[in-house]
Amino acid sequence: MASLGLNECEQAGARQLLEFLETEELIALTDTVTNRLVHPESRQEAIHAVLVYSQSVEELLRRKKVCRDVIFKYLAAQGIPVPPSSEKHLLIDRVKQYWSGKLMTCASESGERKPHTGTHGERQKSPEDDIHDLGEEFCHWFFALLNSQHPLGVKSEERWGPQHFWEDAKMKFCYNTLEKNIEEYVGAEMVSLRLLSLVKDEYLLFNPNLHTDALKCAMSRHGLVLVAVAGTVHRDNACLGIFELVFGLISCPVRENTWKIKVVNLKIVGQSALEPGMHVEKPSIKYGSTQLQELYDGKELTVFEPQNLSSLFHN
Repeated sequence: MASLGLNECEQAGARQLLEFLETEELIALTDTVTNRLVHPESRQEAIHAVLVYSQSVEELLRRKKVCRDVIFKYLAAQGIPVPPSSEKHLLIDRVKQYWSGKLMTCASESGERKPHTGTHGERQKSPEDDIHDLGEEFCHWFFALLNSQHPLGVKSEERWGPQHFWEDAKMKFCYNTLEKNIEEYVGAEMVSLRLLSLVKDEYLLFNPNLHTDALKCAMSRHGLVLVAVAGTVHRDNACLGIFELVFGLISCPVRENTWKIKVVNLKIVGQSALEPGMHVEKPSIKYGSTQLQELYDGKELTVFEPQNLSSLFHN
């Protein structure tokens, strides 16, 4: 028998990745890797053979049967955001980083977001840092779960649905393609279904930019957390435009460190809405924490009109 070329962590990750292959493709991969010396009678036997006879992670992931889409789906299922247009060698690098422990998954097993309570390093975090960490963790979880609902995506073990929203949740959806359109929804079920339809029925994928200038977070004096994030919108291999999304999160009074969505304010600007000569900048949020807090009027989080779109573009 050939010596094991993958360590324990690499084998565990590779086993999950190989599950995304169709049975026919998996058997063909087994034939290639084992030089037709092994004849598996089940998917699990085929996966085991591939793991045993693969000499390295690089060798396994570069196999033709382990195509780019399979690797992309695996990363999405693990909650690791990557641009949908990424080439295969870049996806392989991300997988290698993840399996080596240099890249942590952002997916969560829980239905709602639970911020980390531990401290890292000697520097004590400020309240603003804690809110920003909560917002970043929430965005990783939210977009990984939402994108997993795409018809061509791998279904997440976690279920999408109204349980992630407060019963009186509100949503305002503004989108500019050839003309400006505004939709409004009230209720956890309606908000959940509208967001789901964007990915499941309209085949959109959201790629958030979680760098400093594209993720802004704030907490109102009433304890409502506002998270604003910008990014790009994709369909297949095409980038359709940019988005800006503001969430209002409220903690659950009976479940510690649990947050649900109270308000969703989504704005999408398609490439076709740009005037001639205008180009899309790197997605970013132009307003600061103080401006975010002003969106809360003390009674309820206002579903506000989007800011001037020109602030997101340059000539």
